[in-house]
Amino acid sequence: MNRNRFMTALLTLAATPSLARIKNIFQRSKGFKINAGEGRKHGHIKLKGVNVNVLDVKISGSDTNGDLAIFEQTSLSPGRGTPLHMHPAQDEIFYVLEGNYAFQVGDEKYRLTAGDSIFLPRQVPHAWTQIAEKGKMMVILQPAGKLEDFFVTMAAMDHEPTKEEVATVFSNNEMKVVGPPLKIE
Repeated sequence: MNRNRFMTALLTLAATPSLARIKNIFQRSKGFKINAGEGRKHGHIKLKGVNVNVLDVKISGSDTNGDLAIFEQTSLSPGRGTPLHMHPAQDEIFYVLEGNYAFQVGDEKYRLTAGDSIFLPRQVPHAWTQIAEKGKMMVILQPAGKLEDFFVTMAAMDHEPTKEEVATVFSNNEMKVVGPPLKIE
């Protein structure tokens, strides 16, 4: 019996470097450039429901084996934003490029303008609302999760979704709606 355990342990150790090589097959071996004003995948994603913003995928989760995703969002919906929601397994970072926004993270409220950034930890309810007439933000998710799928699903809808439909799409993409959108005060 001890010999069997020894052989199992030995085979497991021998296979570990092979498993690491297999994982690396799916990672990129070359860098790539994404031009300003372009999305790497999906072109310009025109959202419905939560807002009518335009999203460009700069780095897809499929580019990083699910480790990271980066989006550029052009905000065209003054006074609108996300419902209070949370990501159970992703941290989110926003970096404001243009305009200004109101954010809620847990019980804290913040105002962000160009050059400001904010960290939204996983499992902490958060929401944001666009204040300026137009704005632009970089959105970074780590790990990538299914936010890209959420954006593609919302853009593909043939109608303005109800609050219930929005909550279902959130849920189907590893997020949970826990409250209403943030009101601008």
